[in-house]
Amino acid sequence: MKTIILEDLPLITLVGPPNSGKTTLFNYLSGQNYKTVNYPGATVEYSISKIQKKFNFNANILDSPGIISLIPNSPDEKVSVDSLYSHPMYGVPDLVIATVDASQLSRHLLLVRQLIESEFNVVISLTMTDILQRKGYEISSTLLGQKLGCAVVVIDGRTGSGVEELIRTVEKNIEKTKLSEKKNPIVRDTNLDVKYLLSSFKEIESIEKEVITLTNKSDKNINLKKANKQLLVLNETIPSANQLDQPTLKIDRILLHKVWGLVVFFLIMAATFTSIFWLAQPIMELVDSGFGFLSYEAINILGNTWYGNLIANGIISGTGAVLVFVPQILILFLILGLLEDTGYLARGAMLIDKPLSKIGLNGRSFVPMLSGFACAIPAILSTRTIPNKRERLLTIFIIPLMSCSARLPVYALLLAFLFPADKAWIAGLVLAGIYVLSILSSVSIAGIVNKFKNKIINAEDRSSFILELPAYRKPKFSMVLSNSYHSAKLYFKKAGPIILVLSTIMWFLTYFPDYNPKVDTQNLTKDQAVELQSSVRLEHSYASDLGKFIQPVMSPIGMDWRVGVSLISAFAAREVFVSSLAMIFKVTDDKATLQSSMLREMRKATIEGTGQRLFTPATIAGLIVFFIFALQCVSTLAVSRKETGSWRMPAIQFFMFTILAYVFTFITVNGLRILGVP
Repeated sequence: MKTIILEDLPLITLVGPPNSGKTTLFNYLSGQNYKTVNYPGATVEYSISKIQKKFNFNANILDSPGIISLIPNSPDEKVSVDSLYSHPMYGVPDLVIATVDASQLSRHLLLVRQLIESEFNVVISLTMTDILQRKGYEISSTLLGQKLGCAVVVIDGRTGSGVEELIRTVEKNIEKTKLSEKKNPIVRDTNLDVKYLLSSFKEIESIEKEVITLTNKSDKNINLKKANKQLLVLNETIPSANQLDQPTLKIDRILLHKVWGLVVFFLIMAATFTSIFWLAQPIMELVDSGFGFLSYEAINILGNTWYGNLIANGIISGTGAVLVFVPQILILFLILGLLEDTGYLARGAMLIDKPLSKIGLNGRSFVPMLSGFACAIPAILSTRTIPNKRERLLTIFIIPLMSCSARLPVYALLLAFLFPADKAWIAGLVLAGIYVLSILSSVSIAGIVNKFKNKIINAEDRSSFILELPAYRKPKFSMVLSNSYHSAKLYFKKAGPIILVLSTIMWFLTYFPDYNPKVDTQNLTKDQAVELQSSVRLEHSYASDLGKFIQPVMSPIGMDWRVGVSLISAFAAREVFVSSLAMIFKVTDDKATLQSSMLREMRKATIEGTGQRLFTPATIAGLIVFFIFALQCVSTLAVSRKETGSWRMPAIQFFMFTILAYVFTFITVNGLRILGVP
């Protein structure tokens, strides 16, 4: 665990239910200048930062996963609640800011009531008042504060409205408490008391009736049951809890429809992955040209020496071959951020709940599975929000099948081989199909595993799924851009060092032993002579010795040792497959872009001893299938082991997915050849 050392300042902890605006407020207060680390002794993440200087208030602010009460219902919530009472590093907070959605007051005040009863120093940040107003209601923050006995400030964390007032209120509150001795909060009994809950909600209902009033009398006649016959109204006496946002209700009639909802979902996904190719192409070409120019100039300046070759082919070419795909990854994060900020991703969880229930999961697994499109590691960590142990383990089991961003550079290269640049929309649709296939394969395997759950996953039966759908909102583009930038930066920081190290190792394996072949270079240009010498050097390299050992395994799937070596290197990080190919095929001999050079060499490559083309539509399709199924990530195995508590599941995942990848690749390559596809 990384240790975060901040100044000895007052500690403010942000607490609130999911979708209450808590993290948005944290981002605004911190100015995105925060550090995310694990709680000591756990894999649950929290964010810590100093409040921005522009607010003229020195304090540390801490954000952690959302909770709905002080009675935890999952491992994730338990760590958050325990740390609230006394953080392992920072102790008891000087003040707690509780974010409360004004349009969901009856649900969110339970947590506030528990915080006050536990004698925390509480200030309420009241959010989503605009949504309440659209429903025809208004809320009195002054009266709410009087009823609860704490300060209440109306804010909009997206625009910053009310944040200055919140800071001044917090500052005054902390100054007052400095005059008295700091109290330790009262630890609550974790057993649910039905009488306590009934009395709490009765009191909350009474408060809500007093503080929320109608602004439009005609809204009294809204008949929600008529508007949506499937809507279950739990308590008809609380207007603000029941009056759904009408535009949201109208949109959800389509987006949550059992047929049209799935059609729209697929169209959104198809548009997403088409955009990844179309929008990123100009930026990728610019980045690609830059790395190609640097590699060419390095060879010119340093000469064709071992150190010149290391800089040009090992470091610049190897790293650039992967980093050229960062624009696509950034666009993926950007689009997913927009979908999340609008409230659509929660609908995706509802849509997929019913299909997932058929295989022993529910909609709670949707967010970790979706996170798997970015990276399997945080996706596995996010399964801690799933209360049911069996569902949590089954979700962990299938997450490596989701096509993470590390696979994107591989898919992009292979699809670029199959489809020309002016047909990017076709590549985008195929990429969308790859992601759909990864989802279908994960769902199918989960269904099979669920049939043998006592042998593979031995835990309690399934649980129910209840989700609070947020109203649709206009996304805050500056916030989404900032979050996307930070996600891409984290990817770069995680993958960059690995790519650099493994590219250097691959260069060593392809360059040494220092064999200086005597080849006839007469009637050859300088570039042709260098290419011939490099080819002969590769045949006598350590990589060749390793590759020829695994050649018998590669031949049945139509490939040779060079692809095999690249696949082995990809087990450390999938992206390295691309840079390994760049090392093996020596793609930096001219001023062409790295990607165009690599594609040219791939089209020229033949299987040694046969003269057959190495890369064909059939073998490229086989490689795509291999990467869909294979678990080529050591870090994922390590996190899976930590979250499940043993090496049993990671071992099953590794061998099962690798065998499936090889078998399906064999079927794909040879099946296409039988059908006449080269």
